[in-house]
Amino acid sequence: MSIRFDDRVAIVTGAGGGIGKEHALELARRGAKVVVNDLGGSVDGSGASDAANEVVDIIKSEGGEAIANGASVTDLDAVKEMTNQTMEKWGRIDILVNNAGTNIPEHFLKVKTENMEHLVKVNNVAAFNVAQLVSLKMLKTKNRKKLGGSIVNMSSQMGHVSGPKRSVYSMNKFGLEGLTKGMALELAPYNIRVNTVCPTFVVTPMTKKFLKNKKFKRN
Repeated sequence: MSIRFDDRVAIVTGAGGGIGKEHALELARRGAKVVVNDLGGSVDGSGASDAANEVVDIIKSEGGEAIANGASVTDLDAVKEMTNQTMEKWGRIDILVNNAGTNIPEHFLKVKTENMEHLVKVNNVAAFNVAQLVSLKMLKTKNRKKLGGSIVNMSSQMGHVSGPKRSVYSMNKFGLEGLTKGMALELAPYNIRVNTVCPTFVVTPMTKKFLKNKKFKRN
């Protein structure tokens, strides 16, 4: 616990389970006030998922501060409202874990257009929009340059290599790597750091079904 985030405010998208949940819990344990975003209730953000509320309950039971939010990251107005509500409650945003994402594994020759477009919308367009809107709110804090800030775009090893049935997902994550580099350059003057985290397969609700396959897990 040597690294602390006392008085800092963080938004974690897709935080109802898996990697996002662990980010939200760890940030709270290190002193941050956390917006636990997870799609549920309604896409306009008027209700959060049971999973998000459960994460908030854990944080509060450990003495931390958190609120649940049900905005869909693909709904620009809902994301705007989420950032507005965060500013109204805590007056600032210092950290974003841009974690929400998904995958639909298909062989390249059999990729359905609607699936490809959905993945681009969630993994690229939404990630861009969330990062831009949060960045604009970060800059509302007058001493941002002194305080600094951090944005973590959740990427993947598939943003550096690829694999069978991962052509679209790799396209998404390679794109996210490029976005991150561009953001890092342009937000550096404001002392806002931008990085990616690139896990391989981690046991989460999304990957559990793949890892049940012994051959897949071994490879």
